[in-house]
Amino acid sequence: MLEAMRLIAERKISAAIQEGLLDIQGWRNRPLPMTHDHLVPEELRMAHKILKNAGYLPPEIETRKEIQVLEDLLATCEDEHTRLKQIKKLHYLVLKLNIMKGDAVSIESQEAYYRKIVERISVKKTNPE
Repeated sequence: MLEAMRLIAERKISAAIQEGLLDIQGWRNRPLPMTHDHLVPEELRMAHKILKNAGYLPPEIETRKEIQVLEDLLATCEDEHTRLKQIKKLHYLVLKLNIMKGDAVSIESQEAYYRKIVERISVKKTNPE
């Protein structure tokens, strides 16, 4: 199966080169483009590459994904008790992310972000009867 896929891929690549759809002259005998790991310390690059290839993300990226999911959940949440719990969790995740990055440790210090969050998640009042 793998051999058949390899042959099909090679044929398609050869056909694209012959038709002029794939320009290989610009890349011949040149190194491949740099990856975006220039911010990772040199001694950690191989470990990060292995983890990335295995499907694992750095903790900062995982935390950012959690924050995005939580913001989306808050935008649709109707129950104010659930909303309050999620707001606290969001605040914790933002603090955690800021500490990982070495930034300020308060969501209030990022005024624009804080204002957007407050606008999106304002708690609705219910009329007690």
